Amino acid sequence: MSIKNAIVQSLRSLRKLHRFLGLSIAIFLLISAVTGILLALKKDVALLQPPTQKSSAPFDSNWLSIEEISTAATQAFYLKYPDQSNNPVDKIDIRISKGIGKVIFQNGNWEVQVDGKNGAILSMAKRHSDWIESLHDGSIISDWFKLISMNYLGFGAILLIVSGIWLWWGPKKIRFSRRRREKDHQ
Repeated sequence: MSIKNAIVQSLRSLRKLHRFLGLSIAIFLLISAVTGILLALKKDVALLQPPTQKSSAPFDSNWLSIEEISTAATQAFYLKYPDQSNNPVDKIDIRISKGIGKVIFQNGNWEVQVDGKNGAILSMAKRHSDWIESLHDGSIISDWFKLISMNYLGFGAILLIVSGIWLWWGPKKIRFSRRRREKDHQ
């Protein structure tokens, strides 16, 4: 088998693989791209993530404890949304430079921002960026799905790049060798 035939055969086989792989990861790439754009904008679009408020007083030793911040947030949240009274606190994000604590609840992507100095509620809203992030990385379905889908997407993208380069370069190599042969025969 000549080099030209080997290249042609590899291009035909690779074209099929490239097409199948491209189609099979297209939905993952589309979801990842759209959610990636939204996540890049989350600090600039209040609908995606509530803007971080600022306390009237800076952080110092007179700040409320984590427990007091959590209590202030849960009392206000459960009062406003009684149907959420079984929704536990998942995490508290302390923003020292802003003088606040962001209390994030486990279910429903709720966030309550609390003034770290006096416990005043500065903001109470949904964090849509959290579920968008879980859609982005596949964890919205399960951690197992996240592991499989993100690895498939990553390896698939690498294979698409490599096969795409060969599908672009292979025909150029054939044309180059054909021109060289024609030149040698003249």
